[in-house]
Amino acid sequence: MKTLSALLLLGIFLYGCSDSNGNKTIEEMNQPYRPQYHFSPKTGWMNDPNGMVYYAGQYHVFYQHHPASTVWGPMHWGHAVSKDLIHWEHKPIAIYPDSLGMIFSGSAVLDKMNSSGLGTVNNPPLVAMFTYHNMPGEQSGRNDYQTQGIAFSLDSGSTWTKYSGNPVIRNPGIRDFRDPKLSWWAEGSAWIVTLAVKDHIEFYGSNDLINWTKLSEFGQNIGNHGGVWECPDLFKIKDNEGVEQWVLLVSINPGAPKGGSGTQYFIGDFKSGSFIAHDTITRWIDQGADNYAGVTWSNIPESDGRRIFIGWMSNWNYANVVPTDPWRSALTLPRELSLLKNNDDWLLKSKPVNELETIIGTRSLFTGETSLKTQHPLIEFENQSGEFEFILSNDLNEFISVKVEQGVINIDRSHSGKIDFHEKFGQVHRTDLKDIKLNRVAVYLDLSSMELFINDGALVMTELFFPNRPFNKIKFKNSAQRFSVAPIKSIWGNVNQ
Repeated sequence: MKTLSALLLLGIFLYGCSDSNGNKTIEEMNQPYRPQYHFSPKTGWMNDPNGMVYYAGQYHVFYQHHPASTVWGPMHWGHAVSKDLIHWEHKPIAIYPDSLGMIFSGSAVLDKMNSSGLGTVNNPPLVAMFTYHNMPGEQSGRNDYQTQGIAFSLDSGSTWTKYSGNPVIRNPGIRDFRDPKLSWWAEGSAWIVTLAVKDHIEFYGSNDLINWTKLSEFGQNIGNHGGVWECPDLFKIKDNEGVEQWVLLVSINPGAPKGGSGTQYFIGDFKSGSFIAHDTITRWIDQGADNYAGVTWSNIPESDGRRIFIGWMSNWNYANVVPTDPWRSALTLPRELSLLKNNDDWLLKSKPVNELETIIGTRSLFTGETSLKTQHPLIEFENQSGEFEFILSNDLNEFISVKVEQGVINIDRSHSGKIDFHEKFGQVHRTDLKDIKLNRVAVYLDLSSMELFINDGALVMTELFFPNRPFNKIKFKNSAQRFSVAPIKSIWGNVNQ
């Protein structure tokens, strides 16, 4: 614990080295590979997004954070807020480790009726649930080193107080027992917490967010089991026929289609405290290599009605060694989810939230190829032939190619620049389009990432890359292919647009 305490003190010191508003200057957000319209921490390490909740006109995102290093370490909850899901204000660390352990992943809700008694009806609390990870317990060989604790805020999420009776869910003797996702189950008039437990999901119920009873289990004989299950989410959403379905997100590492980390999902019902899947099909929310641990915001107003998702834009295969400094990792674009039913199958689509249009500039049309006058553009085109190929490149002949041929999409980053930091980074990622017929393609480029959306998110691929110079050219194999390019404005106010 002495080592942990020293690291915490160092983290507090490093985190304090910023301006009085807790934000970096323009120059400090303009380092090589620093995303210009994706959220990233000011300094230090980041992984899973946590505790996303909308309240009092602000979207909150918390995240797994090690402020004293750019590699994984003692976990805190970092914090940022936004009024539009695009421009983010860095806030002080929200939740620190304590004698019960590090602060691993979790979620947050608005306790509107003050069922917990931690606030009042007139000033209801925001309640966060997180996993305590007791490292000395793990190192000593115990199995019960992960428990669930809660904290609450009575000032719109600015400061957090840990509940004096933590942990509220004790460990029954299971090594992987973590990542609680809170949700309100209206049919049962109860709070539900969805927990990742080794290779399956367990559901607990409560009337007050403090006293919990195990309800059911799901997943031992369904889905992908190539690694540990993590970071679940459970929510209702209407399909395109207007029928409400329950969706269960489950991240897994390793075992994803592109190796390492990925997020699978299941469609079903939630009845009597149990999730019952409609089928045994394993589906993936993103077919790229770099979208993991994504979950959705709670408390989105009914007048809005969207289910909004965001993920960690990395992969545990190489997350600790990607060539960035003084920060590591970013989040994906916030994405609106929708559910498409086609006969007896379902597809969870995702597309960038509409708010992104506020920072997208004028679209200019080109044919075949062009130089890119911005380092972080949006590229869009239509394709009915079912095949295309384009190459993004720079003056060093580094490139990343995207090709669709015979119903398969290939993203090749084997010549994309810096790839030698990990043997599994510079690969070709292949995905079968199945029944998806190409129509509209949108490619969101940032300084070190590409998010590709086919047919408004029927298929999505998120990929990182690290060229030694920014890609500044795009060329289509079909010289007659028409496409548009639009600049995307930096959310940090950089002059380099």
